[in-house]
Amino acid sequence: MKRPPMHLRFRLTLAAGLMACVTWATAAPVVVGQPLPALAVKDQHDQDWQVPANAELLIYSASREASSRLQAILKQQGPDFLASRRAVYLANMSRMPAFITRTMALPSLRDEPFRLGVVMDDKLTADWPVKDDAVTLITLKEGKVTGIVFATDDATVRRALCLPAP
Repeated sequence: MKRPPMHLRFRLTLAAGLMACVTWATAAPVVVGQPLPALAVKDQHDQDWQVPANAELLIYSASREASSRLQAILKQQGPDFLASRRAVYLANMSRMPAFITRTMALPSLRDEPFRLGVVMDDKLTADWPVKDDAVTLITLKEGKVTGIVFATDDATVRRALCLPAP
């Protein structure tokens, strides 16, 4: 059997490598009973951010309305509030135009008392559970997903964060 020419072998190798990168760049779905997929993003201060091993609650927002409601609750808390609840906040900002994200959204988030992970590539969380204008509350135990709840109101978010009703 004749070997393909060198340039064809190079192209095939390159294509295989690109396919591997595409597969690597997309996160696995979030499934109850399975480990939370590894996710490394930046925070609003452009620092590395990831879900700590001891996290018990991941609050994920994929819409502006959900983020606004959640931020209104978190603004009322101290800077260590999320950590005291073993909770983390992850916001998907990939749908927002990059110019708006860089010039308006991120600068305003830098003034907030809480830290949040910022998803800028929608492929990273494409298979994550979301509902329109709801905050996704993902409960964790030792890195495994134990529950998924969609919070469409402040009361549900406040209960998940062990906050009293207003």
